[in-house]
Amino acid sequence: MGQPEDRICASCGRAFSWRRSAARDWEQVRYCSKACRRRKVRSEDRALEAAIRDLLDDRPRTATICPSEAARRVAGEDEDAWRPLMEPARRAARRMVADGEVELLQRGRVVDPSTFNGPVRIRRARS
Repeated sequence: MGQPEDRICASCGRAFSWRRSAARDWEQVRYCSKACRRRKVRSEDRALEAAIRDLLDDRPRTATICPSEAARRVAGEDEDAWRPLMEPARRAARRMVADGEVELLQRGRVVDPSTFNGPVRIRRARS
């Protein structure tokens, strides 16, 4: 018998593999790390997901957005408040990739949400 399939972290949206330490309760494992288990998904994270959906709805079907646009929308008028929301915006986008809603792009190519590094764009998932 092989190892169970990889899981997608409910908090950060990254894929993680089976671990022997989690063998007894693998069916209940939802998070890739203790940090993600503590962080969970907060109302701010849901607001970022909604902002990504709204921004994509306002654009043509093939258009892309930057995670910073969602962070700025959630932060509101405060110019300094959006920068701390950048990583939460990327986590929101990775969770949306796992749900099949969006794709992440770098240089026009779809990238793996678990391993991408650097600037990324978000677009609706192609059917």
